[in-house]
Amino acid sequence: MTDPILIKDHIRQIPDFPKPGILFYDISTLLAHGPAWRATVDRLADAIGKMRPDKLIGIESRGFLVAAPVAYRLGCGFVMVRKRGKLPGSVIPHSYELEYGTDTVEIQTDAVKPHERVVVLDDLLATGGTMRAAIELLRKVGADVVAAAFVIELNFLGGRHRLDVPVTSIVSYDH
Repeated sequence: MTDPILIKDHIRQIPDFPKPGILFYDISTLLAHGPAWRATVDRLADAIGKMRPDKLIGIESRGFLVAAPVAYRLGCGFVMVRKRGKLPGSVIPHSYELEYGTDTVEIQTDAVKPHERVVVLDDLLATGGTMRAAIELLRKVGADVVAAAFVIELNFLGGRHRLDVPVTSIVSYDH
């Protein structure tokens, strides 16, 4: 039986946010709609579960909202990848290039063991730069990154083609 909930109907589009010319895809309306959010988590869990991950990795900050309930549903661990200076204790950083400068993501030193199977999640795939940095960081600590998953994929920005792992997305936009 197919699920009748159309996830796309619960994602709000906000023009000119955070700056003019940007169309922001807002998942807060999806999170606020219980049945649609449950369907989203279920669909991600069904797709990711087949990959048999040991841990799900969420990218700051909306990736936490996506990865944590899916990890709970699958009965696997959840780990955070955060921006520099946000995690306590010993961390491993990874700096990467942005269009105008650099940024750094970090993971706690003991969060992932070598050879653990991980899937990295975020709310949205645009150009793929942050996801690619998170994948590189996870490989640096010895993880076996088996896939990346998203609620939303902006096909017209080509982020999927910048990643060297299988990509799963629940909804996509072509323009």
